[in-house]
Parts: sequence; C-alpha cells; structure tokens
Amino acid sequence: MSTDALLTPYQLKHLTLRNRIIVTAHEPAYPEDGMPKARYRAYHVERARGGVAMTMTAGSAAVSKDSPPVFNNLLVYKDEIVPWMKDLTDAVHEAGAAVMIQLTHLGRRTRWDTGDWLPIVSPSHRREAAHRAFPKKIEDWDIERIVGDYADAAERMKAGGMDGIELEAYGHLMDQFWSPATNDLDGPYGGTLDNRLRFAFDVLRAIRERVGPDFLVGVRHSCDETMEGGFGMADGLAISKKLTESGLVDFFNVVRGHIDTDAGLTDVIPIQGMRNAPHLDFAGEIREATNFPTFHAAKISDVATARHAIAAGKVDMVGMTRAHMADPHIVRKIIEGREDEIRPCVGANYCLDRIYQGGAAYCIHNPSTGRETSMPHVIPKAETRKKVVVVGSGPAGLEAARVAGERGHDTLVFEAAADPGGQIRLTARSERRREMIAIVDWRMARCERLGVKFRFNAWAEADDVLAESPDVVIVATGGMPHTEILSEGNELVVSAWDIISGDVKPGREVLVFDDAGDHAGLQASEIIAATGAKVEIMTPDRSFAPEVMAMNLVPYMRSLQELDATFTVTWRLEAVARHGNRLVAHVGSDYGGVRREREVDQVVVNHGTIPLDDLYFDLKPASRNHGEMSHDDLIAGRPQSAVRNPGGTFQLFRIGDAVAARNTHAAIYDALRLLKGI
Repeated sequence: MSTDALLTPYQLKHLTLRNRIIVTAHEPAYPEDGMPKARYRAYHVERARGGVAMTMTAGSAAVSKDSPPVFNNLLVYKDEIVPWMKDLTDAVHEAGAAVMIQLTHLGRRTRWDTGDWLPIVSPSHRREAAHRAFPKKIEDWDIERIVGDYADAAERMKAGGMDGIELEAYGHLMDQFWSPATNDLDGPYGGTLDNRLRFAFDVLRAIRERVGPDFLVGVRHSCDETMEGGFGMADGLAISKKLTESGLVDFFNVVRGHIDTDAGLTDVIPIQGMRNAPHLDFAGEIREATNFPTFHAAKISDVATARHAIAAGKVDMVGMTRAHMADPHIVRKIIEGREDEIRPCVGANYCLDRIYQGGAAYCIHNPSTGRETSMPHVIPKAETRKKVVVVGSGPAGLEAARVAGERGHDTLVFEAAADPGGQIRLTARSERRREMIAIVDWRMARCERLGVKFRFNAWAEADDVLAESPDVVIVATGGMPHTEILSEGNELVVSAWDIISGDVKPGREVLVFDDAGDHAGLQASEIIAATGAKVEIMTPDRSFAPEVMAMNLVPYMRSLQELDATFTVTWRLEAVARHGNRLVAHVGSDYGGVRREREVDQVVVNHGTIPLDDLYFDLKPASRNHGEMSHDDLIAGRPQSAVRNPGGTFQLFRIGDAVAARNTHAAIYDALRLLKGI
C-alpha cells in the first residue's frame, strides 16, 4: 500500500477510485456530429492508461436543443449518442479508470443563431457579455421541458455505461436560477434562495427517479460568485448544505467566481502568470463545513500542490485537467518514481483559448494530445540508428532533438546562442510568461538523459554540418523580426523583440504597430508602458491581438489599461519619417480614403518573423531529397520517401519558423510528426 496521499484509493459511494487524481469535465471540442467517436475516445483512453482515477467527459454536454453549443460539444439530447458512449466507457473501464460526464443546459451562455436557431432561455432578459445574445425570459413550460431533458440525458448516460454524471451549475442555466444577478422571476422559481434553488432540485429529483440511487450524481457549482449582484460565500455555503441534506447528490466539484466575461472566466480558470491553486483553500473551507465528498480543480498543475491538496484534507479528489493535456501519464510516472520526467503544463492556455475561438483544444507543447489516433505520446525506438544533425535549439529544434533521441539516433544540435530556447527564451523574460521556459527545460532534461549532444555558441555553416557525415539534417534556425514592411522609413523603426530583449530602450511617446497580433506586440507594449511612457497600440485589423485569444488577453488588458495605453484598430502604419529628433508616423486605412499622422519618439513594429534559411538553401543541392518534404507522407505518418538526388548522402528538412512564421505549437508539431518516422 502506497504511503503517497495521491495514490491512496477513495471510496465514493459504491465506486472505488484507484487514486486521488482526476481529469475534470472539459470539452476539447473533438466530437464528430456531436458524438464521441474514435478521436474523442482515444483522448480519454490515453489518460486512463496513464493511471488517472477518473476522467470526466464533456464540458458540458447539451441536454436540450435550445442549449446549442458555442463550440463543438457532445449532444446528449440525441439517442444515437448511447452506443458511442458505451464504446468510450468500455474502453476507459478496460484501462482501469472510472468515467463520468458533465451535463448542462447553457441558458443564456450561448447564441440563438446556431444549432436549430431557437431562442435561448434564462430567468431574465439579461444578456451575458461573453456570448452577447439576449435571452427569452423562461416560462413554466420551458422549465417543465428542460427538467425532462435533463432526466432523459441522464438515463442515456446510464445506458451508455457511465459511472455517473455531474451537473454544471456555474454560469449556466442552473446557476442563472441561483444568482440574484440573473434571476428576475417571481415565485415559485424566483425571489428567495429556496425558490431560486427549486429548478435545481426539480432536475435532481427527476434524474434520481430515472436513474435510481446507485448511479452517481454530482454538482459542479460556484460557492461564491465574487461579482456585484451575485451571491457570496454565505449563500454558496447554504446552497452546498441544502444539496448535501437533500440526499440527491453524491459529490461536489467546488468552483469560485463567475464566467460571464472573459476576465471572470480567467479568474475561475487561471492561466500562466496568475497564482497557482488560488481557490484550493476556499474549496477546503466548503469541504470542512459540509463534510461532503469534494472535488476541485483550478491551476493545480504540479504534483506537489496536488499532493498537498489531498494530504492536508482540502479535497477528496484533485483535478489536474490541463496538466493531463500536457502529460496524460502523470500518475504512471508518479507510481514509477519518475515525477521529474512529467511534461509540465506551462499555463499557456492554448488549449482553452482555441476552443473558445471555434478550434480543437491542443496543448502548446504536447502535439500528441487530441491526436492520439496518429501521434504517439511514447516514442518507439527506430530499427536502424542514424546520425541526425539539428541546427537550432528553439522549440522546433529541441523537439526534433528529443524525438530523434527517443528513437535512439545519434543526435547533435548546433546552436548559435549561448543557451537553448530561441523565441521561448525571449518570451520567458516577461515575469508573467516565465513558466514558458519549462518547454525548454523539459526538453533539455530529456535530451540529456537520451545522450543528445549540443554545441552552443556555434554558428553552423554548411561545411560544419557536412563534416558530421549526417544521415538526416533538420534546419530549425527559426526566423528574425520582419520590420521591412513600410514604403519608407524602415530603418527608423525597431522590432518588438528589440524592446523585449532590452537591446533598445523604450521611448517616452511610442507607437506600437502590431499586425502580427501575437504575444510579442503586447509584451513589448507592456514593457514600454511600465516605464511611464505614453503608448498607442495600432492594428489594421478590426480587433487587436487576435492570436493572443480571449483568456490570455485578460492579464494584458488589466495591465495595459491600468498603465493608460491606447488601443487603435483599423489603421495601418504606412511610412515613417524624421522630424527633428522625433518621428512622424504616416498611417492610413485598408478601408480607404483617409490619412493621418502621429508624431512620436519611437515606432515599434511587430510583423512576425522572416525565415533564417540561408543554411537550408546552402545544403539543399547536396541533399538526397533537395529539401522536399512530402505532405502526403507527413500527414499519413509515413517515413519521408522523396528522392530528387540519388547521389545525395543525407535527407534535409526544415521546420518551424525556418519555414514560415507560425507559433510554438506548430513548430513542435512539425518536429514530432517528421522525426517520429525517422
């Protein structure tokens, strides 16, 4: 029997959970036609194989047609979901884990112009800021119908073999009834706390009548909305006690906060640069007051914090959801004494931010997550050992070196700088983004274990590479800031990198022209504004920093607004000229017909990178494939087969920003899917 608190079993009613770590309910947006098909199943099965006690699907699954998902969610109001769910639950159970699902009606937290174009409903006409749709005030027949939909959905999930369900009650319809901020109804469903809870208890009773006492039912709910007009901890605790005393609920999943704005959501689900486990003590207070099985998850990304949560009795089950997107084998590595090999979650929130923009959830530095049917989490050894030379140790180069090392190849990395990391090292100079350096540190640790050799402060020329007699050469030299974008005055501007690196001192009145829309523009702006300078951030787009995405934008906005930065959209920097010891920025608009001038001390341009690719083109003529990468082979997961020069002695490939300016995930994915077949 293990003495590790995390590895002790937990008895939840009739269900024995094999340890104390769970993956809480979340929707990675992998369903197909609203069903959990092969990709969805493979994602959850991988985490079960990795040792997690329980994985929760959906975040959340829609119980009604007038709760249309705003991204790709499961549709549990359809009977056809049952066999798909049975396939998933059987596979997860076979791997030793329990599995549940989170059910919800979104209420106002969706839009009417999707799905079947039905009006959305809520206990008031108040619009949610995040989704912007005005709801219909719910009627009695709506309530009756939705209660039935919940019961139907729960019955389907029991038929699908699930161990239980969790009801979402923060920000969604159930909580919209609970909160005075969103419930304008008169009795019996409005007014007093008991009236506001009536809908939830109607749902719970209907579910219990349908599924019986032996099917687990829990509630994930906010116990303090922390917003004006909402309910505070006193009411939250009262709600928890009423749920406990009802006998209808088997566990809580405790949340603190509100999610009707991007800022509120980010406080509930914190990202990098924000405090770790900010609501853990709060969850512990609820558990202590109710003496009820309590789950909790909110930026508990490291094993030490998770272990403390259990050992100190804060919670009964600890959620490490985003951490399991970074590494699905956390528990197995704990059991095997390999905690130091766990791939860390860096809090970049690429996963969640993507789904809120309509994409699938991907981990910024584990491209196998969500691609389990084609990308391995564990790299197998190659049949034949090769000499692999990698040039560049940014995220693409380091991943290439790691995967080549995992394959058992003799691997050498040339790096022109004194340290690895490339743009990641630059990014991590920001205190709020310093967690990003773990992307580099984890790969360097793996490379060291695998015997990968590095030559730092080594600018590799073609002869240096050829002298190693390589079988495969990977050019991962990245790019350099691209500032040559103006009709005149390119020599007068500096790059966002110049500011972030500290190579150029910020001016006193600065125009930051950002049409790349990524982190670099906002990082540079924040550094400049923090000096007390006046900063204007300009973009030709209709919104600024679209590549940063919603939740990552929140900390920047809090900082830049406090520092009185100005944001200007739909204007394009066209030229810069000197005017004495100042600069005149000439700006226009893609919409046409207008020109303006700005007189400033400094102009900063963020326009992505341009490939640093001279070495690639120097090596190309001597390579066997002339640098060709077969897209068909890459997509199908086959070894690269192109031969353009039969006399060539090595294959040549370039990846990451050495090809074109993209992002960290793209660079790492390039490396994994290429090198796994070499």
